[in-house]
Amino acid sequence: MMHRTIRLTWLTIVLGLIAPPLLAERNLIPSLESSPDVCSERPSEPDWMENIALRDAYQRVLVQDIYRAQSMERVVETGSCDCAARFPTWDSAEGTFRENHAGANRSEMLQASDIYNRRANELRPQAKTICEAAGNW
Repeated sequence: MMHRTIRLTWLTIVLGLIAPPLLAERNLIPSLESSPDVCSERPSEPDWMENIALRDAYQRVLVQDIYRAQSMERVVETGSCDCAARFPTWDSAEGTFRENHAGANRSEMLQASDIYNRRANELRPQAKTICEAAGNW
């Protein structure tokens, strides 16, 4: 009987030490619903992009890459990082996609995506400087 009491006491102690950190860890799990730190009123992606079939996801990625490149260009060209410049509607990116890439095959779209990514990454340091000064990065 005494051994059982000692085991239960140890079990209680161990659980008392382990359980709180495990419960606290649960609070550290990121939520799928995240709100941005800046420009919280960002425009949503067009419905067709959000509902695109997985096998066609490269089209969505291309429009996102166009959007990002255009955003960086706009910030650098205007020297402004207000929310409208940094996160405009998707109309321009969607229009560029439809005019220049909608008829392309998967490989061509992936190549285009790479080009837009490179452009955005080239402009990123300049845009970041402008946006940090505006408190919008």
